[in-house]
Amino acid sequence: MGLAPDIIETLARARADLRMGVPVVLLGTPSVVVVPVETLSAQRLAALRALDGDSVLALSGRRAETLKARAYDGEVARIALPGDATLAWLQALADPADDLNTPMKGPLNSVRGGDATPHRTAIQLCKSARLLPAALCAQVTDGLGVAMEYGLTAVSLALVVPLMTTGSPLHPVVHARLPIEASEAGRLHVFRPEDGGEEHYAIEIGRPDRRMPVLARLHSACFTGDVMGSLKCDCGPQLRGALAQMGAEGTGVLLYLNQEGRGIGLANKMRAYALQNQGFDTVEANHRLGFEDDERDFRLGSDILTSLGFSAVRLLTNNPAKVAMMEASGLQVAERVPLKVGENRFNHDYLATKAAKSGHLL
Repeated sequence: MGLAPDIIETLARARADLRMGVPVVLLGTPSVVVVPVETLSAQRLAALRALDGDSVLALSGRRAETLKARAYDGEVARIALPGDATLAWLQALADPADDLNTPMKGPLNSVRGGDATPHRTAIQLCKSARLLPAALCAQVTDGLGVAMEYGLTAVSLALVVPLMTTGSPLHPVVHARLPIEASEAGRLHVFRPEDGGEEHYAIEIGRPDRRMPVLARLHSACFTGDVMGSLKCDCGPQLRGALAQMGAEGTGVLLYLNQEGRGIGLANKMRAYALQNQGFDTVEANHRLGFEDDERDFRLGSDILTSLGFSAVRLLTNNPAKVAMMEASGLQVAERVPLKVGENRFNHDYLATKAAKSGHLL
């Protein structure tokens, strides 16, 4: 490898650009200049519309469903921009915060025909950047020329598309002894993905026998519950309960995965909370934002446990999806260990929705 970034590194640069509102160019036939609506400015909107090709708004299928717009391409809809489209109009389509106040957004003209691959990739990039899944996409004749003229990051669609559905390899960075409340015999392992994403952690209690199924918990980061003691979820009690059980048994591994808000990020989780305050349940709120019920990738847990030398687990979870994905990733789940803690009057409906719509065994 020379000094130039490879496709993984270029993709990480593209995500960073999108979070700042800097357009990126997806090179293909056609080439498309992409910028998320969430970080789009009025000045860049005008500049994008001045390019030589047509512009469309790419929305996820879930958001299109809420807006009653046709998603001819399945998980993505391409909405034609009217001549007088403003930044406020785009933001109203991307963000459901004011849906109840202004429910009529249309008529919306969905584009059909042609290749929607760039637009689908744009939505996936927005999600991976923890932004709302809505992007302005401007088709251009000479994508590489536009990138060079304006100093924009350019990535090849042919190289990017296969990476959108594969996880990034994780590598151990460091580990050290860490006495914690639950057990003085604690050790923290840090794992870093190749794609520049967030690091993930494994808290090992004691010295588990690698030949036996280890008591394990896949815990997704929850700033509001784990740190602030939020009563809207059961995450904090589950974290502390799992560590306490491992401490009592003397061994265990808790994986702390940085997949806040079921994989949509803290900002979007707060948007979902705001929608819940309007009367929507947690699944409905995610759908209105344009996300699936759960955007997490539990293959991360399997990769970390395998790296630590484990091949079988006793999994502390109420979520059958975790069991299925762990087994699909090649890790044997010898036992599902229930973890029913933390219900209160603020999260009763939330837990009921998890049971009814997400299949949690509560």
